[in-house]
Amino acid sequence: MKNEDVKAYCAVDFAFQRIGGKYRGRILWYLNEHKVLRYGELKRLLKGITTKMLTQTLRELEQDGLVFREVYLEVPPKVEYSLQPAGTALIPIIDQLRQWADHQILELPIAGAATEC
Repeated sequence: MKNEDVKAYCAVDFAFQRIGGKYRGRILWYLNEHKVLRYGELKRLLKGITTKMLTQTLRELEQDGLVFREVYLEVPPKVEYSLQPAGTALIPIIDQLRQWADHQILELPIAGAATEC
């Protein structure tokens, strides 16, 4: 994020702009679990995500300093993604959200309706 783009933010809004959305938290979670993932591996893990959405989300996470993208100059080209320190620092928070959601899901009328991340 550029300094000229910074506005007076509520810290909660700032945080959720970084990890909110359908896929961001899951991408960070999978990168933490696997340490390094290639694009195709992420696409397989994130069932239903389009190529465009995965590319856009990874670019945003990289711009936000949460994900590192390493390009290997070989044939065929190889790109790997891993967590930056700022992304790693979010994992305990995402885990707390996961634990909260696990508890909330059990309270739903249709218990066990959630899928494993």
